[in-house]
Amino acid sequence: MASTILEMRDITKTFPGVKALSNVNLSVEEGEIHAIVGENGAGKSTLMKVLSGVYPTGSYDGKIVYRGQDCHFKGIHDSERVGIVIIHQELALVPMLSITENIFLGNEHARHGVIDWNANEKRARELLKKVGLNESPGTLITNIGVGKQQLVEIAKALSKEVKLLILDEPTASLSEKDSQALLDLLLEFKKQGMTSILISHKLNEVSRVADHVTVIRDGQTIETLARKDVTEDRIITSMVGRSLEDRYPPRTPNIGDVVFEVKNWSVYHPLHSDRQVIKNIDMNIRKGEVVGIAGLMGAGRTEFAMSLFGRSYGRAITGEVRLGGKPADVSTVGKAVEQGIAYVTEDRKTYGLNLIDHIKHNITLANMKGVSKHHVIDDLRELAVANEYRKRTNIRASSVYQLTGNLSGGNQQKVVLSKWLFANPEVLILDEPTRGIDVGAKYEIYTIIARLAAEGKAILVISSEMPELLGITDRIYVMNEGRMVGEMPIGEASQEKIMRAIVRGEGKAA
Repeated sequence: MASTILEMRDITKTFPGVKALSNVNLSVEEGEIHAIVGENGAGKSTLMKVLSGVYPTGSYDGKIVYRGQDCHFKGIHDSERVGIVIIHQELALVPMLSITENIFLGNEHARHGVIDWNANEKRARELLKKVGLNESPGTLITNIGVGKQQLVEIAKALSKEVKLLILDEPTASLSEKDSQALLDLLLEFKKQGMTSILISHKLNEVSRVADHVTVIRDGQTIETLARKDVTEDRIITSMVGRSLEDRYPPRTPNIGDVVFEVKNWSVYHPLHSDRQVIKNIDMNIRKGEVVGIAGLMGAGRTEFAMSLFGRSYGRAITGEVRLGGKPADVSTVGKAVEQGIAYVTEDRKTYGLNLIDHIKHNITLANMKGVSKHHVIDDLRELAVANEYRKRTNIRASSVYQLTGNLSGGNQQKVVLSKWLFANPEVLILDEPTRGIDVGAKYEIYTIIARLAAEGKAILVISSEMPELLGITDRIYVMNEGRMVGEMPIGEASQEKIMRAIVRGEGKAA
C-alpha cells in the first residue's frame, strides 16, 4: 500500500472580503500524479501557494504534514529545502539570461564565493537531458519557445532535488504536441518515484495521467476520485455543482447580410521586412454570424487579427476592410474602435487589462465618452455601467472596486469582454477567448457569444480548440502559413476536414 507523502488538513485562507479556502483537505500518496481541478476562482492555486510557502505560516489556518512532519513554511525557500517545488502558470524566467543562468539563479554552484560556471553548465546539461531538451545551456531564454521554457522550469525544479513537484496549469499556453510531451515527462518522473501535483482545467489531460483527482469548488473540497472512477462528466458535475448536458449553449442562427469584409489583406513582419506573414487574405462575416478561424500554432491567426485592429501588428500592410459595404479606416486602434471593431486579445494580462486597477475602470476604459459629460467622468454613471456589466457577464467579485489582478482567469476574461461590450462594437474579434479557463466559465463565455450573435453582432473567433470552434461557430475558415486554405459551413466541418485543409492546402471543403 502506498504511503502518504502529504496531508493538508482544514486549510482556511482569507483575503479582505473573501474566504478563498474553507477547511480544505488534501491527501497525496508518494509516487503518484495527483490532479486538482475546479472552476477559476475555486481556490486551487491559493491552496498550492499555501503549501509552497508563498503564503507563509500564520497567514492561514490549518495544518500541513509532509513526510510525517508538521511543516511551518515561512517562505518558498523553506518548502524548497524539503523538496517541495512549485512551477507557477506564469513562468518565472529571465528572458535575457541563458538557460544555465536561469536554472541556477540564486542557487549557483560556487567555490570560495566565486561562481563556478563550468560546474553550473555541466550540471545544466545533465538536467536538460533529463527533461529531454536538446538546447545548448548557453541559449538565451528569449530565443526558445514557451514549450521549451516550461522544460527549463522543470529542469530548474530538478536542480533543487525536488521530491514533490507542483505544476499550476503547465500546458495552458502550450501546443498540443508540447502538451503531450510534458505529460509524457510527468509519467516518466512517476516511474522514477517522483510525486507530482497537477493543476489543470484540461480534463482530457487529467484523465490521461492522474492517479487521483481532487475537486475543489468555492474554496471547499468536494471529493477525491480514484483513477477508476474518473470521467469527464463526473468531474464537471463536481466542479460546477450541476450537470452540463451540453458543453455548448443551443442557438438558432439568424444570419443576415455581409457586415465585415476583408479583401487581399497582406502584412509583413514588423522587424524582418522581407518576411510576409499574412498573404492576400479574403474573408467576410455576416450580421448575426459567428465565424471561426482554425489553424495550427504559427499559422498567423493572431497576427491577422491584430493587423486588422488598428494595425497593431506588422508593417507594409495592404488590402481593404469594408464595413456595411463601405471602406473602413482601420489605420489606428482609435479609428478601428470608432468604426465599430473590437479585439479581445489572447493575452488578457498584458494587453487586455490594467491589473493594478479595479473592475470599474477596466470596464469603461474603451468607451470613456459613455461615462463622461463635457469631458469629465461621471462617477455615478461609471459605477452604474460597471455594475450593469458585472451582472450581465456574471463577474464573480466582492464589488466592482476589487482589483482586476486579484480575479480568477475566467472572471478577468469577463471583464475584458465587458470592456468591449460597453464600447458597443458591430464586429467583435475574439482571440482564444477561453484559454486558461475552466469548463463552467467557458460555458458562460459561449452563452455571451451566442447572445451577441442573436443581437446581430458579427463575431470572429480564433481558437486552438477544434471542438470549441465546431461547437459555437456557423462557418470556419482554415488558416496555414499566413493563408486561408479552407472555408466550410459548420454542417460540413469536422476535425478531419480541418486538418486535411491544413495539410493539403485545400481551398474549400468537399
